[in-house]
Amino acid sequence: MSNINTARPRPKETENEIDTKGAFVRQENRFTTPFGTGKKENPVEANRYRLIWAKGCNWSNRAAIVRELLGIDAVSVNLVGRTKREVDLGWEFIYDENNTDPILGEQFLSQLYANADPEYQGRATVPALVDIKTKKVVNNDYHKLTNYFEVDFAPFHKKNAPDLYPKNLRQDIDALNDWLFHNINNGVYKAAFAQSIEAYTAAFDNFYKGLDELEKRLETRRFLFGDYVTDSDVRFFVTLARFDISYYKHLGPVRNRIVDFKNIWGYARDLYQITAFKNNTYLRDLAEAHGDTDTNFVDYNTRFWNQIDFDALWGEPHNREALSNDPKHKFLSR
Repeated sequence: MSNINTARPRPKETENEIDTKGAFVRQENRFTTPFGTGKKENPVEANRYRLIWAKGCNWSNRAAIVRELLGIDAVSVNLVGRTKREVDLGWEFIYDENNTDPILGEQFLSQLYANADPEYQGRATVPALVDIKTKKVVNNDYHKLTNYFEVDFAPFHKKNAPDLYPKNLRQDIDALNDWLFHNINNGVYKAAFAQSIEAYTAAFDNFYKGLDELEKRLETRRFLFGDYVTDSDVRFFVTLARFDISYYKHLGPVRNRIVDFKNIWGYARDLYQITAFKNNTYLRDLAEAHGDTDTNFVDYNTRFWNQIDFDALWGEPHNREALSNDPKHKFLSR
């Protein structure tokens, strides 16, 4: 087992990422070097990298989904989780023997961050793409990582892999992805971590305004850009999968659940029924992991996480095919 003394305590968002108005300002990604063949880029090679992600983390969940959709077996994968300790040491390889990644030889993600930058003081976040040769994190840029998988790792895509990032839509996808980050993906965290009522209210209102806009958009489109799943759909889905199970608990009186949005809820089920989405969405774990068992007032999902038939709930018919010009296919092939 690796030396636990080299693991770094996890900094708290509510102590380190709050501005003077009490609003949550997420830390910047530390490792953002792109992939390619240039001297200033990470080389694209088979079996060079290992994707580290966590079941509960929406940022890393989308990288896992895209990796499987594209069939990038040339990048290995492993999961991290959290262990309750007197001092929070962050993401740990809790699913492996001796809590140690069998390839990277470390127990905590923070150790792989330290290998790359001994002076790094921020949170060790997922997704993290680790260079197996050097045991260093080389990229934790959740803004761009799926795009690197879609473009730079194309030589390692499976046969007939879906085109999640079509050239003619990339500018529009990038713009929507940026909007999704600020209003939806990070929007729910802005409310959850807000330390002033003013910051909370602004974030809460903006999040639901965003959902209203997407509900209207999906009234006439099967997916965000029409007939086929794109990178943007993956990004929206991972927030939807977590909202009714866990996010809502941190928002006070919610205006609507996801199941209350007719179009969005049908859209979410349509995506969940795709194998790669289902395989990488651990609904039971999300329900179980967020419970507060130190009180008599335990929420519904935590009480019944092992009795709820999530597959049946998310597998209900949605009739979204009627909105598509190509109803038998969800993906645009290359």
